[in-house]
Amino acid sequence: MPTQDIEQTLVYKQHDLKKGVDFIGVTVVFYCHDGKGNILLHKRSKACRDEQGRWDCGGGSMEFGEASFEEVVRREVREEYCVEPLEVVHVATTNVIRKHEGTPTHWIALVYAVLIPEGAGAIGEPHKAEELGWFAHDQLPDPLHSCFPSHFALVKDRIVP
Repeated sequence: MPTQDIEQTLVYKQHDLKKGVDFIGVTVVFYCHDGKGNILLHKRSKACRDEQGRWDCGGGSMEFGEASFEEVVRREVREEYCVEPLEVVHVATTNVIRKHEGTPTHWIALVYAVLIPEGAGAIGEPHKAEELGWFAHDQLPDPLHSCFPSHFALVKDRIVP
């Protein structure tokens, strides 16, 4: 990483600036599926920053210096679900403005459909996920993360055969 990039990262950390709060954050949202209409979801743990106990797809923010969005998706899938993606398809980009505990947040979300082997996956971040499960696209668990329905509507055609 060039010296200037490292210095900029240190400025963010020094001032404790938070992605999505102090500046617009960039995140990837991914729906891992088996190509047969089933998706892998996790139940958010009590340690998550919001929407604890709700079922959600995977996601994570871009780290400083990552070269491509696909690289971010692949890293996050490996970290969260301990599996290597077979195919990564960008479906949409959305503007997510909402409140978290009364604080306005703003994220640019790149939404992906990610093919992984049928039945694969494990909890790679136990501090963020307390349960993991495969679900048919029309038999989803309850409750779901508040952003799940709008993003799922974007990827559904890529997941359901």
